[in-house]
Amino acid sequence: MNMRPIARLAMTALIVCGAAAHGAPVATTFRIQMTITSSCAVTTPPGDINLGAVAARSGVVNVNGGNTIRVNCTKNTPFFIGLAPSDGNRNGQGTMHGALGGNTDKVPYRLYSNAGLTRAWGNTATRTRRGNGVAGTGAGMAAVNAVSFPAYAKVTNVDFRPDRYADTVTVRVQY
Repeated sequence: MNMRPIARLAMTALIVCGAAAHGAPVATTFRIQMTITSSCAVTTPPGDINLGAVAARSGVVNVNGGNTIRVNCTKNTPFFIGLAPSDGNRNGQGTMHGALGGNTDKVPYRLYSNAGLTRAWGNTATRTRRGNGVAGTGAGMAAVNAVSFPAYAKVTNVDFRPDRYADTVTVRVQY
């Protein structure tokens, strides 16, 4: 019996089986994912509203001034802004306190969201409704996408002890 054809056949079988053992490449996939959440920031702190120096007098006066609040929120994020005077009033009314010791006078003021001083700006805004605040929609977090809101303050009575009066107002952004 001739062993050569059998050896060749065995060698061919090994080569074919060896090639089959290596086979075609196998591929699979995976995903890259992340979740981006909404965010907002008061990007340019508003400047102080300076009502200037006013001579004390009786009767009704109208002293007012304004500034701008700039807010950035993620794209298409609805947001609402409330202004909260330090005394906790939610209707846009606050009181300025004197700087001199012993001065118990308090100068009342009111915050507004329009130059005509007809829309009071308070702090009843929530995540889902404007309340007596103002509303906006985010355009992105880049500085060029900031949304601007003018804020105004008005004093109607200046019959108080001469002093420098001030109050701190907190800007609250709900989204």
